[in-house]
Amino acid sequence: MSKMSALALAASVATAVTLVAGVTTASPADAKEKCYGVALKGQNDCAAGPGTTCAGTSKVDYQRNSWKLVPAGTCETIKTPNGHGTLMQGQAPV
Repeated sequence: MSKMSALALAASVATAVTLVAGVTTASPADAKEKCYGVALKGQNDCAAGPGTTCAGTSKVDYQRNSWKLVPAGTCETIKTPNGHGTLMQGQAPV
């Protein structure tokens, strides 16, 4: 193998190792879920429903059809003045 071929091979291997090392995967701890009825006014995540267009457009605190991304498994434990959050749109307390 010539010096040039060996150098090219070494560079290719180094690049491949760098690319593989840079790949990250989401852990279960990073998992999120939509939680309805827990967002404060103007702090919802995208598409809150009728009367809203996207993130930050909810009109009142704890709007039933607005959602916020929360850590998976925590939605129904979030207590609001109107009850707990819900995973189903329109089921959150008024």
